[in-house]
Amino acid sequence: MAVHKIELKNEHLHASFSRDYEPVLTIQSGDSIECMTPDIGWGYNDPQGHRTNFHSRLKEQEWGHPMIGPIYVQEAKPGMALKIQIEQITPAHYGWNCAGGNQSWHSRILGVDTMEESTLDWEIDRDHKTGKTRIGERSFTVDLEPFMGVMAVAPEEPGIHPTIPPGRFGGNIDCKELVEGTTLYLPVFVEGALFSVGDGHAKQGDGEVSGQAIECPMDSVVLNIEAVDMQLNGPLANTPKGWMTFGFHKDLNEATIIALNEMIHFMQKKYDLSRTEAVTLASTAVDLHITQIVNGVKGVHAILPHGVFRES
Repeated sequence: MAVHKIELKNEHLHASFSRDYEPVLTIQSGDSIECMTPDIGWGYNDPQGHRTNFHSRLKEQEWGHPMIGPIYVQEAKPGMALKIQIEQITPAHYGWNCAGGNQSWHSRILGVDTMEESTLDWEIDRDHKTGKTRIGERSFTVDLEPFMGVMAVAPEEPGIHPTIPPGRFGGNIDCKELVEGTTLYLPVFVEGALFSVGDGHAKQGDGEVSGQAIECPMDSVVLNIEAVDMQLNGPLANTPKGWMTFGFHKDLNEATIIALNEMIHFMQKKYDLSRTEAVTLASTAVDLHITQIVNGVKGVHAILPHGVFRES
């Protein structure tokens, strides 16, 4: 199958979702794409410190995540699923994150809304897969787990939609488990699916509690994209840690129930169980994690670890 290289330029970027957008590329099911993505500030700093700024070709009035796409997948039709195999994610040499100095609900609750913003600049070492920052005279180092914060198909509903809240179509999922080796499945709502990707993260904790991960551009993102006959209510992922289902809602309890319901349904099909059998078995092994609390709607993911059940 073909590999399509998408150049990082304004003509390939957008900052909102719509089922009516024209694609920047048409591919066959089973083809791969390779692209670079800018940082969350719509730019890219080269190693010498020179910054190139980008903008959306659609010139949206409201801010949105910089995304490559949309990409039209020839065989994808409503009622199918898009299978996205994450083959490579290579971060650039820098990243940043911050906290405080804004009126978000989590900043107010944590008491940092009126404080001066604290920004951490991260030096990314791709050879050792680490990120390093300084606070005063001390340095802090983390192991990198790069992933894409936004992977989406076009929403089912008409109109133009912001990028911040995730939904059944995927979008700004911000799940730290969607690393290299993951296969993400998204329900298809429109002809061609209209897939988009962006918002590179080098490292994030569950919750994304300050509002940012280590935000960074990506020097290489390689995804294999295939249309498959599968009916889904929302995102489903097969990650190195296990199978994952997702729930999104303004109420964290509701988001939890959505993620858990999807996992129960998945286990019923996977293991040929009744609903009560699946709930009982899930209680022994399924983990519930808070994906993020900062995207307008909260996110929860349910994890069924690989190999946790040994059938005989």
